[in-house]
Amino acid sequence: MIELLNPVQLNNWNLQSKVVMAPMTRSFADNETGIVGKDVVEYYRRRAANGVGLIITEGINPSPRGKGTFGIPGLFTEKQINAWKKVTEAVHLEGGTIVAQLWHVGRLTHHELTGGYAPQAPSKIKADGLVHRLRKPYGTPEQMSFHDIQSVINQYALAARNAKTAGFDGVEVHGAHGYLIDQFNSNVTNKREDKYGGNLYQRLTFMKEILHAVVNEVGPQNTIIRFSEIKDDLPTFNWDNPETTIKTFVQVFKEIGLKIIHPSTNDFKDVITNEMTLHQLVRKYWDDTIIGVGNLDIDTANNALQEGTIDLAAFGRPILANPDFVQRIKKNKELTSYNSKVHLRELY
Repeated sequence: MIELLNPVQLNNWNLQSKVVMAPMTRSFADNETGIVGKDVVEYYRRRAANGVGLIITEGINPSPRGKGTFGIPGLFTEKQINAWKKVTEAVHLEGGTIVAQLWHVGRLTHHELTGGYAPQAPSKIKADGLVHRLRKPYGTPEQMSFHDIQSVINQYALAARNAKTAGFDGVEVHGAHGYLIDQFNSNVTNKREDKYGGNLYQRLTFMKEILHAVVNEVGPQNTIIRFSEIKDDLPTFNWDNPETTIKTFVQVFKEIGLKIIHPSTNDFKDVITNEMTLHQLVRKYWDDTIIGVGNLDIDTANNALQEGTIDLAAFGRPILANPDFVQRIKKNKELTSYNSKVHLRELY
């Protein structure tokens, strides 16, 4: 049997397979209320019914100011919670496991999306580029005050509590791709001189405090962190010293007591340093669960699982195009190729 298809007990979760549905922005929530509908329920239910082991939702905003494009769902109102309950109930009836990804875009937004408020950021440094789908330049951000920082941490805590109330099995904190948490992590976007700035370890303080807040709500075994070198608005960015950076990130994750981490990259096979890929480098310092991702194919994922480089394998576009992804692998059936003009127009 293909290793990818084996069920696995992961902490409190009984996963149907080692296949993870990667988080993918879909923008099918009501744009004004952030409430998901029946189409979203069915979208996630179908993946669970067809054997996906772990579903990580699209990014969900912990507050209105975290919104970076149209149609993003939230987890900060009672009606949003009740809508997500229908999703989690449907997934659980099919034997699936689902976690909510919490996502605050920070400076990568515009006041037209955030209720008239300026983007938030660690420092008042404007991003280059255009807001996704709005196609207007990113707004000039406000540098977050200490009070702003504590408010956002509290918003993450409340969103994690709401995720638990909604029936989610856990929470993934999106700390990657140049969004708010990653903006604090990087010396390009974080020029602060208080406890949230300085050297790398100090810059990780904001992420650490958010993770502590989430862990206090859902437990360390049910909390995932997604982190990356890649940044949506800085395509040429590279870590100065990948090995030192990974060691520092892992130190923080261990201090918090996390059990599952999700290093993100565009290409799983890319060498990052010393002939090692990102996930190989992370494995050098991390003994617990690693979710692999990065344009994976079946053979690459299977080999990485067998070698022990990763413990779970996340797929995005193949699962978008093939709700029956796991069943097709089991039956050795050809996968439908992803086509953005087809697969982004509606929820399959």
